[in-house]
Amino acid sequence: MKVTLIQTDIAWNNPIENLQRAEEALLRHPQTDLFLLPEMFTTGFCTRPSGVAEVADGATLHWMKRMSELTGAGVAGTVAVEEEGRYYNRLYFTTPEGVVHRYDKRHLFSYGEEHLYYSAGDERVIITHCGTSILLATCYDLRFPVWTRCRNDYDMIIYLANWPQTRRAVWDTLLRARAMENQCYVAGVNRVGEDPVAAYNGGTMLIDPYGNILTACSDGLPGEVSGEVEVQRVASFRTKFPALDDADNFTLMEASGQKVKGR
Repeated sequence: MKVTLIQTDIAWNNPIENLQRAEEALLRHPQTDLFLLPEMFTTGFCTRPSGVAEVADGATLHWMKRMSELTGAGVAGTVAVEEEGRYYNRLYFTTPEGVVHRYDKRHLFSYGEEHLYYSAGDERVIITHCGTSILLATCYDLRFPVWTRCRNDYDMIIYLANWPQTRRAVWDTLLRARAMENQCYVAGVNRVGEDPVAAYNGGTMLIDPYGNILTACSDGLPGEVSGEVEVQRVASFRTKFPALDDADNFTLMEASGQKVKGR
């Protein structure tokens, strides 16, 4: 599966401009199976969603569905969404067949008061695209390895983020850690530029199950990079070095009250 990671300079709260930039980036890579965009790629990281959030079936989702159909590829990005009186930081994953997967961000960024305005998701979401099982995750989720611990149920994690430059070393380190501890591919997609709160210098990269950086965008600049995800490489590594089989058993309590067992 060929994956294209898109590192954008997001114009603050300007969906029209940001969708145009994103569309231009997608169309520069016609032979791609999956496009990945940063967190809240149409607005920037808006912690106060009133007046900014879209309805659940809003303009951004319609654009993503159209781009999936046009390019023949999956498209993933997050959007501030209002649904039934609540706000969610929602990751949409659209497919050329018209399927829409969604994941509501589990770990809300309390340091930035995201938790005061958004509702946390309670479902761990794994989807299959081009024969690859993918765990969906958003930004701050990166700091919580139990939530994303592999139970031999996925081949890849995607983290879509607005991760500030001041904590860039954490981003770089934890992306590689998640790949190595879960013996999987990890795609981390971040933005560049500034918003009213922080500056961002990217760090968008694709990492293999051994923790090697396969490809990365240039720091501080908008751009795109592409890389290959090979499911067989994941399977052969886990067979050769079956560390996941020796993992500790645990029970994860989701927000819904459902218990999920893992190891």
